[in-house]
Amino acid sequence: MNAESHFKDWTAREEIAERLIPLVGSLYREFGVITTVYGKTLVHKDPTAIIKAHKYARKFDGASALNMSESEDVISTMIRLDLAPARVDIGKLISAYRNSNVALEEFLRGQLATIVDRKGSLLDAPRDVVLYGFGRIGRLLARMLVNKVGGGDKARLRAIVVRPKGEDLGRRASLLRRDSVHGPFAGSIGLDWENNALIVNGNFVKLIYANSPDEVDYTAHGINDAVVIDNTGKWRDEEGLGLHLKAKGASKVILTAPGKGSIPNIVFGVNHQEISEDVTILSAASCTTNAVVPPLKVIEDQFGIVSGHLETVHAYTNDQNLTDNYHPKARRNRSAAMNLVITSTGAASAAAKALPSLSGKLTGSAIRVPTPNVSLAVLNLQLSTETTREELNEHLRQVAMDGPLQDQIDWTSAPDVVSIDQVGNDHASVIDATATIVEGKKAVIYVWYDNEYGYSAQVLRLLGHSIGMRRPLLPE
Repeated sequence: MNAESHFKDWTAREEIAERLIPLVGSLYREFGVITTVYGKTLVHKDPTAIIKAHKYARKFDGASALNMSESEDVISTMIRLDLAPARVDIGKLISAYRNSNVALEEFLRGQLATIVDRKGSLLDAPRDVVLYGFGRIGRLLARMLVNKVGGGDKARLRAIVVRPKGEDLGRRASLLRRDSVHGPFAGSIGLDWENNALIVNGNFVKLIYANSPDEVDYTAHGINDAVVIDNTGKWRDEEGLGLHLKAKGASKVILTAPGKGSIPNIVFGVNHQEISEDVTILSAASCTTNAVVPPLKVIEDQFGIVSGHLETVHAYTNDQNLTDNYHPKARRNRSAAMNLVITSTGAASAAAKALPSLSGKLTGSAIRVPTPNVSLAVLNLQLSTETTREELNEHLRQVAMDGPLQDQIDWTSAPDVVSIDQVGNDHASVIDATATIVEGKKAVIYVWYDNEYGYSAQVLRLLGHSIGMRRPLLPE
């Protein structure tokens, strides 16, 4: 191809991508269908992102990018089928259809038979969600929740609870609108001063003040049967988190930190099937636990793990000091912006709780480093069976592209990847294949993770599962 041909090819694909946006949006809002290409969602994406998602298919579907005209045909046909809510991978559908000899609609009716002519909602009624706390994780959850509301029949953010600090509605809105790490919010934020509320992409979100979870009467604000996502980390045991359930209008609590005692710690994608909808208090574990458990599971299942050490190189958090100052943990007295800080992590023991077969086999430690976001877990493992670097990397690539953990595990072989490249990645783990080391039964795997955004995505997956928002993955 010459220079002009490359340009014409790009503009042709851009034109198709622009036509795909309303089609993908219609499937999402009207039918609750999330359209993906080998796990990469097309919902709420701009034309360039849609083109890149189709190019991503080269990693899985041969040497060429997925033909976008085929995607347009498939999605246009899907809209006519009155589908029930689901996650539908058009990359897999197109790959299978190329080997088919029937008409496209007939083919899709067969592949999507379980959801064809079954249009309906995931839930009988929208489920109210309350954010208790509005820090780093709370604000990301707010951004993500309003972007996932679809046609309004799913989980809906209704309120944010913070400690009373005077008239702070404007400041809260500003922190939601602008973020030094994740950039500006790609949406609309209005202020209702009279009702002390934010209007976020049309969602009326009440700002409520309280010093304790049991002080709040959510019903006074028209909120009922709410799921409270506690992102303060202040209460971590059943007694403390149980205070939320004493508040009128609250029926379930999700903690965005490791839970203590009998509280189930859930890594979505690995052990979420252990919980039922009637569980009222649960934990989404920690960002590091969510990052290491999915790759540990697929490695354990395929190769077996005899022992291992987990070293996390973790971005600093607002628990640390900007300059030297007192902290209950001695090393954290020192400036987070100027030092590497050796500290502890509970990720190894937490991983063993999610994967009981690894009980007693793992140790862990951590280093806090002077970056504000994105962390790295180094899995130093002794395997049960010998393998090669190529075999291990290929296995991890396959599970990232096509498997039950494709939402949790991402994979990259780019030789120039650094931490900032993972900001905004909604996977729990990103395998850096170029860095993998294997020698017989010894393996070292490097796993990036956006400890804010990727973790928040896991929290929302757990939220959806806990309230019955369970989309089937198709084609099977």
